[in-house]
Amino acid sequence: MIPIDLTGKVALITGVGDNESFAWFIAKTLQAAGARLIFAVHPRMIRIVEGFLTGDAPHDLESRKLPSGGMLQVDKLLPCDVSFDTLADVPEATRSDRRYKRVEEQRGDYSIEGLMKSVKDSHGGIDVLIHSVAFAPEIKSKLVDTTRAGYWTAISISAYSLIGLVRAGLPLMENRPNGAAVVGLTYLGGDRVVPHYGGGMSTAKAALEIDAKQLAHNVGTKNVRVNLISAGPYASRAAKGIGDIQQMIDYAAERSPLPRGITPEEVANTTAFLCSPLASGITGHVLYVDCGYNVMGV
Repeated sequence: MIPIDLTGKVALITGVGDNESFAWFIAKTLQAAGARLIFAVHPRMIRIVEGFLTGDAPHDLESRKLPSGGMLQVDKLLPCDVSFDTLADVPEATRSDRRYKRVEEQRGDYSIEGLMKSVKDSHGGIDVLIHSVAFAPEIKSKLVDTTRAGYWTAISISAYSLIGLVRAGLPLMENRPNGAAVVGLTYLGGDRVVPHYGGGMSTAKAALEIDAKQLAHNVGTKNVRVNLISAGPYASRAAKGIGDIQQMIDYAAERSPLPRGITPEEVANTTAFLCSPLASGITGHVLYVDCGYNVMGV
């Protein structure tokens, strides 16, 4: 037996918004392997995530159960809006927004720079960085109908944020024992046309994939690996907002070599592998967890 042991490793997980997302299941699997967790959560979502972490409703308790037994425990819950590299980048209208203002007053700097400073102060370093952030305000629009502003927002949040996080986090990740691992989530829509996946999101995923390869080259000498998982369609809360997600799942399942939909646990398990010493020679790779749908021509 070759176990995945991440005991004592510090995992910074971005993009947790609820207890059904890939990020949530990834967090549970990494902790089951021994990792300590830090959640970086959008300022508008932080109270919601706190509720999932502390709620005593049966669904909340069930969602916190780890695959190995025990319950999900998070060392720190930090605010971060990956739209902003520094607090100086935040426009006044956003800083004066009631929720942003409250978060800044109670929790401090919610920029990427502020996030990394908080992690450095509390944990000293990062062994695992999970990028699970994507947003396109016009995702239901065809590309031909997408505005410039909507397009740039999709690129900035869904793709450039990986660059910003790796750049700011590199001093905390370089030359860690057994190296550090960055894993992001992408989708086949970055390579092929998928209806309902518009608004610049497909372009953002295409950019994310080449960016991850470039970053793998840029930070490899620091013993940091960068990989992506291209997950099949999954009915997360966010995905339900982009169109008929169940139709997308059924369509892929009917045509996949493994004729079924994926589970979030499968994505989480693959993430744990990529973050472990078992994947020490893998970087700059896009690994498909989609029951083989990506290999099909028809």
